[in-house]
Amino acid sequence: MDLRPLRAAAHAELVTLLLMLANLATVHLRPVSALLGPAHGCAYLFVVVATWRLARATPPTRAVALVPGVGGLLALRRLRAATARPAVGSGRHDPPEGPGM
Repeated sequence: MDLRPLRAAAHAELVTLLLMLANLATVHLRPVSALLGPAHGCAYLFVVVATWRLARATPPTRAVALVPGVGGLLALRRLRAATARPAVGSGRHDPPEGPGM
């Protein structure tokens, strides 16, 4: 499955959260909050649902996707690490067999 939609939603989730916090810490404009709040919520829900629908997502990966703001990026990192690891028994990291072994 292509992870590009999940990657885009994870970045949108983080960016909208940062912009909402910056708005809150500075001028606190209600129209900005009214725009960014729902955008952040949609991105968050997309990240959670997309991660939970992946067959290769382990329970810890699904749980980490629930973390607001950075959960999507953490889930992507876990998914990339899982695909980079060699399969058990693939022989890639097995020591070479010498004579008599």
